[in-house]
Amino acid sequence: MKRVRTHVIPFAVLLLGWQLLAWAGIFPKSLFPGPGEVFHALADRALSGKLLLDVGASMYRFLIGYTFASILAVLLGLALGWLPGVWNYMNPVIQILRPISPVAWLPFIILWAGTGDVPAIVIIFLAAFFPVLLTTVSAVGKLDPVYKKIAGNFGVGKVKTLFGIIFPASFPQIASGLHLALGTAWIFLVAGEMAGAQSGLGYLVSDARNSLETDLLMAAILVIGILGLVLDILMRYGEEQAGKIWGFETTQGGGN
Repeated sequence: MKRVRTHVIPFAVLLLGWQLLAWAGIFPKSLFPGPGEVFHALADRALSGKLLLDVGASMYRFLIGYTFASILAVLLGLALGWLPGVWNYMNPVIQILRPISPVAWLPFIILWAGTGDVPAIVIIFLAAFFPVLLTTVSAVGKLDPVYKKIAGNFGVGKVKTLFGIIFPASFPQIASGLHLALGTAWIFLVAGEMAGAQSGLGYLVSDARNSLETDLLMAAILVIGILGLVLDILMRYGEEQAGKIWGFETTQGGGN
């Protein structure tokens, strides 16, 4: 019951504050719709079936971009963490590329790949890749050398050592990077979809803005936030299950 209150009360206060601001009339109703108008626009979009298509298109792009980024970043991070000499040469290049906003690459991505799904997927990939890569390299580098010594003493091969011993041992910190990357990638989803996509939540935001449908615009923003929360909850659940399988407690980090 206490956990329910801690979730319900903040949302109730947020809705109340939102409604009070709408009633105060600081901004015209057309520019700042109240909860009733937004939920009505959301219901219309949902009943027409268009909202499901928007969510489906966004989740399709997000899952492809985030999944590929996570797999590649973890594999590369394990290898570079295992080979610190190689990482010393790669690190300066990574540190130059890492701070560049994925949105800055949009003009080139559109020129090279055109519009549609690809720009959004690439933006999501770039947003997720570097946090996971750096976290994985750091996690492997901080492991106690005793893991490698034990594996060597028992004649365990390098590949089996890397994926059977090093990866599970470093997974708590890697999970934090995956969690952080999830939130970052979801934030950049909208920016990627606003660049030429003809569907998805980012396109809905752009279309509603251009047509001055502020109630629908706010509804789209609300859906983006709710889906981000759902993804965060699923990620936490996945971390907990991995911790139970491998017998450790993951560090809860990241989030939207």
